[in-house]
Amino acid sequence: MYLDESGCQLWSPNSYSYSRVGEQKRIEQTQQRKGRMSILGLWQPDQSFKYALACGSFKSKSYIKVIDWVAELASQTLKDTGRMTVVVQDNGSLHTSHLTRQQWQRWRSQGLFLFFLPPEPLRNEPN
Repeated sequence: MYLDESGCQLWSPNSYSYSRVGEQKRIEQTQQRKGRMSILGLWQPDQSFKYALACGSFKSKSYIKVIDWVAELASQTLKDTGRMTVVVQDNGSLHTSHLTRQQWQRWRSQGLFLFFLPPEPLRNEPN
């Protein structure tokens, strides 16, 4: 599975808008700024898309709660098929926080392996 987070603000600044050439940018919105809505998605090509939503941003505790759910599913997959579940993710602070790292061994014992993408592109590769 591939994991990533994204979010949107329910109130947009004018700098993130479009307008016709020669017209002033204008966005009608409420006077009150609204909070952020975030999604954490797990995509398994040709099989499934699982997700969790959060008002605000995901924090370590909410990320752990989602991965605990994925680990439960991975445990059943391991029991039924003998196969580990692999989650591919970036090195975001949620994924590598001290609180999260404390869960890694438990998740692995449940049949969930976390694979981290390289933190930055490899340098000096031929074009």
